Amino acid sequence: MGMEQYDLIIGKLQKLPEPLVQEVNDFIDFLLTRSEMSLVESDFSDYLTNLEDYEERLARGEIDRTWGCRTV
Repeated sequence: MGMEQYDLIIGKLQKLPEPLVQEVNDFIDFLLTRSEMSLVESDFSDYLTNLEDYEERLARGEIDRTWGCRTV
């Protein structure tokens, strides 16, 4: 999004009455929180994938349960 878009949005915000500006602000907070949650969920998804891989390798005997090291 270019600066023209930001300027357009700011211009519209300046025309709104105060109660609606607060609603827009709350909605922006919601969008930011949702965006942050998506990042957390994607990081957690990678963790689960790695954990599943580890468990499968452990079950196949490729990893020593005691030390967490690869077996030869």
